Parts: sequence; structure tokens; C-alpha cells
Amino acid sequence: MFGVIQNPILMAKNKTHETENSVTDFINAVEDSIKREDSSRITALFQDITGFEPKMWGSSIIGFGSYHYVYDSGHEGDAPIVGFSPRKDAISIYLPVFEERNALLEKLGKHKTGKACIYIKKLDQIDIAVLGQLIAASVKHAKQNYA
Repeated sequence: MFGVIQNPILMAKNKTHETENSVTDFINAVEDSIKREDSSRITALFQDITGFEPKMWGSSIIGFGSYHYVYDSGHEGDAPIVGFSPRKDAISIYLPVFEERNALLEKLGKHKTGKACIYIKKLDQIDIAVLGQLIAASVKHAKQNYA
């Protein structure tokens, strides 16, 4: 865990938190065989780059590392530094927003983006090396900003 910012305000517990559920069992239960294989490859990539063991967050997010956040509103909680989830329509990759992100996304390949999510259909449609650069830069950003 990176850092803890103390806040006396008690807030409602977050729905998404680290669990003891098996990442392997979760991946093995993914119905789509391509998403299942891609999820195994993404898990290995995230683990190799971050050095963190994969953990289940909630029922469907595979996260790596964790940090504690506190918003100006007083809402606080823990979240994975980086992670992903094999959703029905696409694999959602959760990476913090950082300065070089857009430049790397231009090189990634076929994807869509949301506020902090990157959506891919299949690993063979993107440049895995660029995904690795995105993951590494995300972890570096988190360490600098949440330590």
C-alpha cells in the first residue's frame, strides 16, 4: 500500500474492495475462450511489469497493488493501482490518467477510451509493448502521486 491520508469523517464502505477470491478461478470462468486466454496473458503482463500479485477487487476486477485515496469531499477508500476486467463487450483496462497517456494511446492499436478506462476487444488488435509502457507509466505516476 502506498500511503494513507487520515480523515476523521466516516464514509460508506466502497462496493469494490480487495477480496480473497481466486483470480485463476475467475479467469477460468470467463465464457469466451479468446477473452479467457487474453485475460491470462494480461494478468501475466501486469504482474511482470508491476511486480504485484493479482488480486480480485469486487467480483470482476483483477487489480495489482493498492493505494489509499481521500477526495476533497471526505470520501476515501482503497483501489488497485492498475487493473482490468474481462467484460462482456470488451476487456476494460483501468489505468490512472497521466501526462504521456494520450501519446501512448495513439500507438496502442484498436481501442476505445472512457474517463480512465481503455477498452480493447482482443489482444491481437493492440501493440502489447505499448500496453506494457502504459502499465509501467501508470505505476510510476501512482508512486509519485500517491506515495
